[in-house]
Amino acid sequence: MSKWKRRLEPLARPFFFFWSRLTRGKTLGVRALVTDEQNRVLLIEHTYVPGWWLPGGGVDRGETAHQAVARELREEAGVDPVGAPQLLSVHANEAFFPGDHVLLFRVTDWRACDMTSHGEIRGVGFFALDALPQPMNAASARRIREALGGAAPDPVW
Repeated sequence: MSKWKRRLEPLARPFFFFWSRLTRGKTLGVRALVTDEQNRVLLIEHTYVPGWWLPGGGVDRGETAHQAVARELREEAGVDPVGAPQLLSVHANEAFFPGDHVLLFRVTDWRACDMTSHGEIRGVGFFALDALPQPMNAASARRIREALGGAAPDPVW
């Protein structure tokens, strides 16, 4: 991503959300809980929002949720799921965006591939559950505790 696009992205994002609210009744996002053979969790750090997050993003028109999570993993983390990701939970994300919902998928079988997104991601890594990086996105931390720690899923992202 060019330098001017990186500078423009944080400024353009609020206008995109405003336009989306006017033109869409509901939006759908996906996040992936990817683990490696040591049960470490894959996290990403964006260039435009603070903290470490589970990888994911929006479901595009004409795309299934499974296709979206696979695309986002390839783009953001260089991870290509082998087989269908497993749906773990569904969450309302009203605080972030009225009408938004997020699907959380589990991916345990995957292979490395080239990242296709350049400039959007600052960091990518696998982290042990007792050594998660800080600052950690609060919703991502809750989803990890729910999925790997046995807590019941909260219906709110």
